[in-house]
Amino acid sequence: MELFKKSAERHFRLEEREEPQLYRELFPYTKIGRIGFDATMIAPRPADPCFITDTTFRDGQQARPPYTVRQIARIFDLLHKLGGKSGLIQASEFFMYSQKDRKAIETCRARGYRFPRVTGWIRANENDLKLARDMEFDEVGMLTSVSDYHIFLKLGKTRQQALDMYTGLAAQALEWGIIPRCHFEDVTRADIYGFVLPLAQRLMELSRQSGMPVKIRL
Repeated sequence: MELFKKSAERHFRLEEREEPQLYRELFPYTKIGRIGFDATMIAPRPADPCFITDTTFRDGQQARPPYTVRQIARIFDLLHKLGGKSGLIQASEFFMYSQKDRKAIETCRARGYRFPRVTGWIRANENDLKLARDMEFDEVGMLTSVSDYHIFLKLGKTRQQALDMYTGLAAQALEWGIIPRCHFEDVTRADIYGFVLPLAQRLMELSRQSGMPVKIRL
């Protein structure tokens, strides 16, 4: 496999496994996780321009008592003041499950700001995607777990089943006019060449076919 060949023709094939690849040499249960090093040096290539997707109302609420609707609206105003006018803070992610979640979304949408855009966040299942459609989101983050820890041990699926599920939901989102933002959860413990890159290539194929963007979050 020519990993560093500069060509648009590179294709990564899904590597199915009967047993999960858990990288026990790097992630033993009885010790602190390790970092593997090799002789390959890859120069950083930061995006130009850079922008921020804010997760205060998603990740931020998992680390403290949940915000009230009033607090969410106030923080959203401050995010707009801080970087929303320039588009540096491009979007905020919102849960949409509870009545309070939906009230917060309604309140922030009513502000009429161009940035940060109000975007949803869902689990990888059809019911959540239908909820995003019914709430008229034009972009939604979707939890797409990519490590075998999650695929085999949490979801109880094979790699092929997980890939088909993720790409099927992304295709459905595109059909409904929703930009899918796929969050590659647990990518640091994932098989990059055997699952992550094949999934990313399939998602980019969907983007080309639909003429709409498909975003990937690592």
